[in-house]
Amino acid sequence: MPWNQPGSDNRDPWGQGNGQKGPPDLDEVIRDLQKKLSNLFGGRGSGRRSGGGKGPSFSAKAIGPILAVLAVLWLATGFYVVEQGEQAVELRLGAYKTIKEAGLRWHFPYPIESVELVNVQQIRTVEVGYRSSSRSSQIAGVPREALMLTADENIIDIHFAVQYDIKDPRELLFNVAESPDLVVRGATESAVREIVGRNTMDFAITGGRAEIAQETKILLQRILDRYDTGVNIKAVEMQNAQPPMEVKAAFDDAVKAREDEQRLKNEAEAYENDIIPRARGGAARLGQEAAAYRATVVAQARGEASRFLQVLDEYTKAPEVTRDRLYLDAMQDVYANSTKLLIDQGDGGNNVMYLPLDQLIRQRGQQRSSGTLGTSDSASGFGSGAMAGNDSSRQERSSRLRSLTQ
Repeated sequence: MPWNQPGSDNRDPWGQGNGQKGPPDLDEVIRDLQKKLSNLFGGRGSGRRSGGGKGPSFSAKAIGPILAVLAVLWLATGFYVVEQGEQAVELRLGAYKTIKEAGLRWHFPYPIESVELVNVQQIRTVEVGYRSSSRSSQIAGVPREALMLTADENIIDIHFAVQYDIKDPRELLFNVAESPDLVVRGATESAVREIVGRNTMDFAITGGRAEIAQETKILLQRILDRYDTGVNIKAVEMQNAQPPMEVKAAFDDAVKAREDEQRLKNEAEAYENDIIPRARGGAARLGQEAAAYRATVVAQARGEASRFLQVLDEYTKAPEVTRDRLYLDAMQDVYANSTKLLIDQGDGGNNVMYLPLDQLIRQRGQQRSSGTLGTSDSASGFGSGAMAGNDSSRQERSSRLRSLTQ
């Protein structure tokens, strides 16, 4: 039955009578706990007093080992490990003390000394003008950093990636209040704006990418060294440079026209490089042929002159013999290259050789008329005139031929 009902002996849930005794006193519980701790460390607990109680008293023999253990534990907290590629900057009461290299190191524990570990070999990358997402592999532009003004008063959208490491951790810790990425990004933006502002838009987009990146690296390192940031710039790369999206179509047309112009120039230079050597070779060949022809004509003329002089000497010695010999040589040349007709007189007669001069003259006239258009009539007239004019010479030659053949 309920404890407060009649017949329940007024027992409450704690086993006490109703209204006679309350729940356990909290002060009593604390005093019991202090007494147990005092017995554990060798002391004695004091009895209850109405005016309050004393704390536990510790013996001198127990305090010494406890302090020694606590001191060892405190000193053991001063050990630390510097990983490969890191440097440890030790601070004593907040001031710089020294720099420790990789290995197991020790310093006075806190609050006397503290240690700051800095990775000096890690290559860090800062993106200026854009942000790349490792999850989605997408690039988001940052117009506040990317849009810059060029020397020809054009606006260019340019992206840079900067790689750097830490060359002096002491300067980084004591001279840089913000994150190194923020410091490098701000200095890079300032350097890029200065370099781009000194160049034109065409130069920055086409052939000046490498030069602008190199100038930006030099100027950026100079800015960071001026403020003693302890940052070393490893590389500066221009990721993208293009006009703003609003004018990109018109700019692409201008770039295409410029490329076509350059292509046509290259083709013209290639044609020039091909045709000029050919012309020079042809000119050299013509010069050599002319020199050879000149030497040939001169040699032939000298030979003819020498032969004529030799014939002249012989003619002065024996005119009749030389004249006959010249005539026979001329007849041999004529008969060797012309049509001849040999007439046999039969037994007891002499053979007569007949040279058809009229046919030879006619053939020569036909050859001349076929070589030149519109001159057939004149050639035939010239042939008839030549035949009429050579009648006397023909008769003389026939008589001389008959006398020679008889």
